Amino acid sequence: MARFALLAAAAAVLVVLVSLVETGPLIILQGLAGLAVCAVGAWWFLAHRGVVRALGGALAVGAPMAVLALFLNGGLWFTAPAGVALWAGALGCARGALRADRRPDPPAAVRPGRPPRRPVLIMNPASGGGKVARFGLVERAEKLGARVLLLTPGTHTDVEELARKAVAEGADLLGVAGGDGTQAMVAAVAAEHDLPFLVISAGTRNHLAMDLGLDRSDPSRCLDALTDGVELRMDLGDVAGRAFVNTVSFGVYAAIVQRPEYRDAKAGTALDALPDLLSGGAGERLDALADGRPVSGQQALLVSNNPYSAADPLDVGRRPRLDGGELGVLGIRVDGAAQAADLAVRGALSPALTMLTSRRVEVRAAAGADSDAGAGAGADAGAASIPVAVDGEALTLPTPVVCTLRPRALRVLVPRDRPGAAAQVPELNWRRIATLALDRPGPGARS
Repeated sequence: MARFALLAAAAAVLVVLVSLVETGPLIILQGLAGLAVCAVGAWWFLAHRGVVRALGGALAVGAPMAVLALFLNGGLWFTAPAGVALWAGALGCARGALRADRRPDPPAAVRPGRPPRRPVLIMNPASGGGKVARFGLVERAEKLGARVLLLTPGTHTDVEELARKAVAEGADLLGVAGGDGTQAMVAAVAAEHDLPFLVISAGTRNHLAMDLGLDRSDPSRCLDALTDGVELRMDLGDVAGRAFVNTVSFGVYAAIVQRPEYRDAKAGTALDALPDLLSGGAGERLDALADGRPVSGQQALLVSNNPYSAADPLDVGRRPRLDGGELGVLGIRVDGAAQAADLAVRGALSPALTMLTSRRVEVRAAAGADSDAGAGAGADAGAASIPVAVDGEALTLPTPVVCTLRPRALRVLVPRDRPGAAAQVPELNWRRIATLALDRPGPGARS
């Protein structure tokens, strides 16, 4: 498969070179220009209102269509799709080769889970549009011997206190059917008492369930862990003393989540707020220190419990592992249409994007930024409060906000059969693909 990957990739490059001979290099420059114009249009659409927003929307939609028309007019109606298909095949074969090459997990990483005798599951009936009732989670859990604590929709419940009370009454497992924010609160209690934790994918997005390989289409399958489960360890994030399982967001997204209308109209609220936040009105810039490395003047900053995949274009939005012991840091700073175009064309090489890993991240409002507390610039900025979104939950925290990681602090009980687990492979590494393709195993070598 590694050899097929290299052959397909070489064929894709050959197709591009042949098309260049026929049409000239100008077609590539036209494509890059179209991508830049599309990015400029997207920036105008997001950062402005009125006529400029309408013009930006037209450019964002019209530029790709114009590039497509140029490609077709230039005779690329066959070579362009062929190149795309070959490159997609190369990526698929490369992933297959890396999956086959992956070494088995060390014995301590995954071990048979002991069936719990007094499991307690906290379920939110409103989560995920009513998945608890739709999939009969209460009835199924009680048949398996679990005690179910149902949250009352529309009322505030101290979920952490509810979990601590369950532990005091003898629970030997804690589980949650709800969103990632609720998962994090109960996970903190489970880690505190060194109890197994069960994730039930009844939330809206279920990012944690996805990265654990759980079935997000049928949350009732997560309950199989109660009778046929395996236990693994994962890291648990900490932000200002509060646990998080996925991400902590600062800046633009965190400011939007703070708005009361966001829950009922996410897209409309974001479009209404973005012009002020991106154009330097209501939005604060952020300064951060990641293991002592400065990350300055960011409009948006995301700190994740283990880094998200970056090298594999088919696995973006997922974390290859949850026990790596490092935070992922993603920062964005776009000051205008020109930088938006540069980010679109150069991607991760653009100075507008910061991607790194760290064990400790300290975030504060940028020097000179106004704060909710009325703090001044420079040294007084440390007294500011900034909006923060912790696993999607809106908070306001005093700066500096410190994010750290507790390596392998959480015991997670998962079903032995996880349909999404097989899809998690090492990040795409073409050097490793070349090594596999050229490898000549000797006699007696493992095939």
